Amino acid sequence: MGSATRSALQTARTALAASSGVDLAAGEQLLAAARTIGSSPQLLSALSNPSADAAGTKALVAAVFAEVGPAARGLVEVVASSRWSSGDDLLAGLEELGIRAIAATSKTPGLIEAELFEFGRAVTSDAELELAIGSKRDSAAGKLSLVQSLLGGSASAQTVAIAGHLVQQPRGRRIGELVRSAAATVADTAGKGVATVTVARPLSAAQLSAVTASIARRYGREHVVNQVVDPALVGGVRVQVGDEVIDGSISSRLADMKLQLAG
Repeated sequence: MGSATRSALQTARTALAASSGVDLAAGEQLLAAARTIGSSPQLLSALSNPSADAAGTKALVAAVFAEVGPAARGLVEVVASSRWSSGDDLLAGLEELGIRAIAATSKTPGLIEAELFEFGRAVTSDAELELAIGSKRDSAAGKLSLVQSLLGGSASAQTVAIAGHLVQQPRGRRIGELVRSAAATVADTAGKGVATVTVARPLSAAQLSAVTASIARRYGREHVVNQVVDPALVGGVRVQVGDEVIDGSISSRLADMKLQLAG
């Protein structure tokens, strides 16, 4: 991430925190704005041009997003008026802003993260479904309809909105990466991280509490913990936070022993 993007992201986050009237609809409008900009190379080029006139950028945003509510339009203007390292960074920043705005409307801590996690697992465990959602040939509307059919009757409106956006504008990312990134953004909105804990058998409430506390001590903040049961681990725990994996499983230890014996 370039220094320009880091500065622009901080400006956008500060603007979101200070903005009034940001509700679920405004968050959805921010994500829709990202899709509108991303679908037009000319518009993306104009809005991400570091030498563009500020007044001209403001007028362009007002014209293109005239039907968007004032709260969302004001935040799009902040994003477009900032200097980004690249056009893709601008899209990523606007997407993050939309996800954060939507996350802030949830009344149930950890719910969106858990629902996104289960959605990601459901898709990646079904090759045909993953292909349908990840295909470049299928229409965005078709992918959105598929997500709505999968989540519409069970997941929160916030999760449906986020997942629906992700499949319409993946920007070269696979579904697993899309979901992990979005869940991390949702958790970070509440000052938390996300951890995936893989075990051979379900943890008891006390064990889960101990693992959660251990993760919080290691990383300096509370984490939303997603639990995966994999009997192949035999025993122990494997913890993944971001790109870091702490593998304390028995299967891993056995594999290490075999390598030592083979050497």
